[in-house]
Amino acid sequence: MTGLADVQAVLFDLDGTLIDSAPDLGGAADEMRLRRGWASLPMDAYRPHAGSGARGMLRVAFDVTPEHADYEVLREEFYGAYEARLTRHTRPFDEVPALIDALERHGLAWGVVTNKAHRFADPLVAALPLLARAATVVCGDTTPHAKPHPEPLFEAARRLGLEPQRCIYVGDDERDMLAGRSAGMRTIAAGYGYLGPQATVEHWPADGHILSPLQLLKWLGLP
Repeated sequence: MTGLADVQAVLFDLDGTLIDSAPDLGGAADEMRLRRGWASLPMDAYRPHAGSGARGMLRVAFDVTPEHADYEVLREEFYGAYEARLTRHTRPFDEVPALIDALERHGLAWGVVTNKAHRFADPLVAALPLLARAATVVCGDTTPHAKPHPEPLFEAARRLGLEPQRCIYVGDDERDMLAGRSAGMRTIAAGYGYLGPQATVEHWPADGHILSPLQLLKWLGLP
């Protein structure tokens, strides 16, 4: 699907789509292991699960799920460890700055819709100049609901003064596609992010799939 003349804005997920935060997310969980005298795990173990935040990192590092009795305590420890190293190694993915430049050059608004809480997203936006250019940033606690609920995407469209169908949503997780589809937006799966080996992208409700950020321009029919 190309030549989308009716698209006026592109909304992006954050982690795994615009920025590579896996080194700091995984690093925070690994620090917790080291504090306990446990062996460090390779970053390749953490990376496929970085899009799931604390839940994914704690599952890799400690094999615990939210149902585990110690999960809440471990999650708070993880939050503190992550907050202390939030931007140590986190950077935009290659090609993302060029993609944003191109979208702005063609007059398309762009914004961020993430499940990351304001506690973490606001310092990231402040630390990474590229993110400060976003027309809107909707976080996981901006509305009463997080993705895959469509309300964060509706909120982003409202802030941009656009009908949801005038926006597309780009993300690297099935919940991003579900949220976008429920909001009436066209959806693009970002295959360069944190899609793990078990991801079945072909079953996601996505309108397209890109393997690098700049491929989005081709999908939009832009030079």
